[in-house]
Amino acid sequence: MNAGLRRLGKPVRTAVIWQASATVVLALVGALLAGANGAMSAVLGGMVSMLSGVAATLMATRRTADSAGEILFTAARAEGVRVLLIVILLWLVMATCRAWLVYAAFIGSFVVTLLLFSAAFFVREESPSQPPTNDQQWPPKQH
Repeated sequence: MNAGLRRLGKPVRTAVIWQASATVVLALVGALLAGANGAMSAVLGGMVSMLSGVAATLMATRRTADSAGEILFTAARAEGVRVLLIVILLWLVMATCRAWLVYAAFIGSFVVTLLLFSAAFFVREESPSQPPTNDQQWPPKQH
C-alpha cells in the first residue's frame, strides 16, 4: 500500500472499501434494471462521492495542526474542498453524459456512498489486541 493511502487511516480506508462495494452492488442493480447505462451511471455516482471524500481526507491530513483553531480551520477547509469537488463532479457528469445517464442510478449511488463515507466516524483506528499490563488497571477508576 502506498504512503498516500496509508495516510488516510483505517476509518477512511474502511469507508472507501464500503463505498466501492456498494458501488459494485448498485452497478449490478443498475445493469439489471437499465442495462449498461444504468451500471455506468451507478459507477459514476459512487466515484463522485469516493473521489471527493478521499481528496478532503488527504487535504485534512497534509500537515499537523498546533492548536484547536488550526484543527478546525483545516477540517473546515477540507470539507469546503469536498463540497466544491462534489458540485463540480456532479455538474461535469450531468453535463457530459446527459444523453445516456440514468439519473436514478447516478443520484442513488451517489447518496448511498455519501452516507457510507460518513460511517468512517464510527470505525476505530486501532483495537487493543492485548489485555492491559499489570500496572494498567482496567476498567479505569472513575475519580
